[in-house]
Amino acid sequence: MKIGFIGVGKMGGGLARNLVRNGYDVLVFDLNKEAVARVIEVGGEAAGSAVELASSVQVLFTSLPLPKHLMNLLVDEDHLLEHMAPGTVVMDVSTIDPATARKLSDAAQAHGIDFLACPLGKGPTQAEEGTQPIYAGGRREVYDKYESLLRDMSTSVHYLGDVEQATAFKIVSNLIGMTNALVLSEGLRIGEQAGIDRKLLQELLATTGADSYQLTLRGPKILNDDFKPGFSIYLTRKDVCLGVGMAKRFNQPCPFSELALEYFNKAVDAGYGDEDCAAVYKLLKPVVAGGTNS
Repeated sequence: MKIGFIGVGKMGGGLARNLVRNGYDVLVFDLNKEAVARVIEVGGEAAGSAVELASSVQVLFTSLPLPKHLMNLLVDEDHLLEHMAPGTVVMDVSTIDPATARKLSDAAQAHGIDFLACPLGKGPTQAEEGTQPIYAGGRREVYDKYESLLRDMSTSVHYLGDVEQATAFKIVSNLIGMTNALVLSEGLRIGEQAGIDRKLLQELLATTGADSYQLTLRGPKILNDDFKPGFSIYLTRKDVCLGVGMAKRFNQPCPFSELALEYFNKAVDAGYGDEDCAAVYKLLKPVVAGGTNS
């Protein structure tokens, strides 16, 4: 089985290298040549173009930044679905909205191609080591056919239903996680202003109901003023925006997510877009007399 990856950055690259190490024949394409080289180093092969790749694999994984990029690649501009053989499958690991996932699934089916939405639950480290949670959605018979491949990629694979359920789950997860990161930043600022030692504050919060994945992952980044991007403000804003949009389509109120989106917009405006989402902490400086931030 020849497997292709289009988009081998932090997430896609880790997954691709993991499959190479598991003995799979993996062909990759990315505009970033350094990202491609990192897969070739462990035994992967580079394709000359996206079309070349799509026309020569049985399984195509895609990992792209935005839903529009995926639509352009597969349907609207590059028309990759037209270059894939009937009976092959697209497995998308990007974060996309349910409406886009449905369009892609229907377009693939019209070409005789299967489609699985396979959003991911954690970060590049887990992708590299084979523990990245995968939340799969699509027709059950398609999932059953490729379940063993997914389990060779990860020790944590979950079937949620159709493509809408899988993509919605990822967006809900990110909404909760990113709003938690914002509340964490606010709480840490308040505790620090109360005179609690910053390190002790985080250690003791972890022993209470305030403990969270974000406290474990991003608390130390804030403590050390280390805002190198694990998951950037730009990507955070994109995902929260997708979540707010999804809620609106459901006529579901989401006031806290809308407020979080406002702050991530402010973080971009402040020049923090390329920094880790923990950098929202820098927005929450104490206000001094006269109404300006210190």
